[in-house]
Amino acid sequence: QVQLVESGGGLVQAGGSLRLSCAASGRTSISNAMGWFRQAPGKEREFVAAVSWSGGTTLYADSVKGRFTISRDNAKNTVYLQMNSLKPEDTAVYYCNADGRIYNNRNYRPGDYWGQGTQVTVSS
Repeated sequence: QVQLVESGGGLVQAGGSLRLSCAASGRTSISNAMGWFRQAPGKEREFVAAVSWSGGTTLYADSVKGRFTISRDNAKNTVYLQMNSLKPEDTAVYYCNADGRIYNNRNYRPGDYWGQGTQVTVSS
């Protein structure tokens, strides 16, 4: 079993930045890909970004490409999402996912483990 705890969400003005963290526990290491998803009110959960175990492969949704950066520190079992140039449409609950798979170097299949979510609100 793996437990994921997200942190770093909050309220920020448009154009600002936030850094989300997701700490994994319950297993000594997460040897597969990890990702971030988000869900806005009234909308379905959508993919945001993913990173391979080595960190050598990263994927991004078109809507965040060039503004968000995903990274991981395997020694700390933690994945990060640096969010810059935030827009009101980035407002959502952000969820961390673990034990996923990157395939075809452009798709991410989520794993079974999800965090509880952290709220990000961007004001205009």
